[in-house]
Formats: sequence, C-alpha cells, structure tokens
Amino acid sequence: EEKKGNLSIYYYDESSFSLESNIPYGWQKINEYIKIPSSKSKSVKVMGFLNPNKNDLKSYISTSTVNSDLVIACFDDFIKQLDGKHTVVILDNAPTHTSNKFQDKIEEWKKRGLSVYFIPPYSPNLNKIETLWRFMKYYWFELSTYLSFEHLWAYVEKVLGLYGVGKDYVINFG
Repeated sequence: EEKKGNLSIYYYDESSFSLESNIPYGWQKINEYIKIPSSKSKSVKVMGFLNPNKNDLKSYISTSTVNSDLVIACFDDFIKQLDGKHTVVILDNAPTHTSNKFQDKIEEWKKRGLSVYFIPPYSPNLNKIETLWRFMKYYWFELSTYLSFEHLWAYVEKVLGLYGVGKDYVINFG
C-alpha cells in the first residue's frame, strides 16, 4: 500500500549517545597506539521516526530523560507534519510505549490518521530505525566527537540533519 501511495510507514525508536566509547575495535600499526578519550558524561537522547523507503527522518534531540511524556510530545509534533496519507508507526514494546499515558493517546492519533503497530517483544531486528542508531554509533562516529559534550551534540545534530541528503549519511535498506 505504501508503494501505491496509499499510506506511509515509519519506524520509531529512541537511542542515547554519550562520550563513552562505542568503538568495538580498531586498526593500528605495530607499536603505535591510538587513544580515544572516553569519559562519563550526560548523554544526548534521540527520538526518531524513519521511513526507510524514502530515507525520510523526523528526529528530536534532548538531554532530558526519555519518558512517556517526552515520547507523546514527539508523536504529537510528528502527527502535525503528516502529509494527509494514513501513517503507520512501527515501534517496540518499551515501557514508555506501553504506559497507560501512551496507550491513552493511541485512539486520538488514530482519528488523526496515525496508527501504531507494536513489533513482537525482543525483536529489535524488525525495527529498521535500529539500523540508523547502529550506523551512527559504529560506522559514522567521528573520533573528534569524543572531545567534548558539545562535539557530541554537534555530531548528532549533523548526522540527523543530513540523513538522506547527499551520500554521506544514507542507508540502503533495499
């Protein structure tokens, strides 16, 4: 139905980025050492809606704790940006998504053209936005990002702002 233009499908999830290294391995010459500063820090929380077929990303960043109120605020803002087509948002069963507050909003969103579909528990592989978080943490992360919280914030803003634009931050889901 999405290919026919009758609806839009987005995947929703949250992720967190901090100055604690996510780099699982590296390459270096013998007797040469690469040091990456890593420290405890506040984290950048990212909430996002991804349509992988269009490489369309609507994202929100914050330093606040991700709770049901914040997730609901993101959904309420996202629904204002819809193009009039029925939209399905696929998400996991995180407590912020299954709380009474969140559940109470689902019928209101449905009346406004947005349906919510929960993937089965313990199935993050079915939520395509997880791939974006993985690319941001393990493939696109620049070493300079670890210099400070300001660098971290700027990196997250840059990638989210440029995702799907040009060729640097694009994922081929095909």
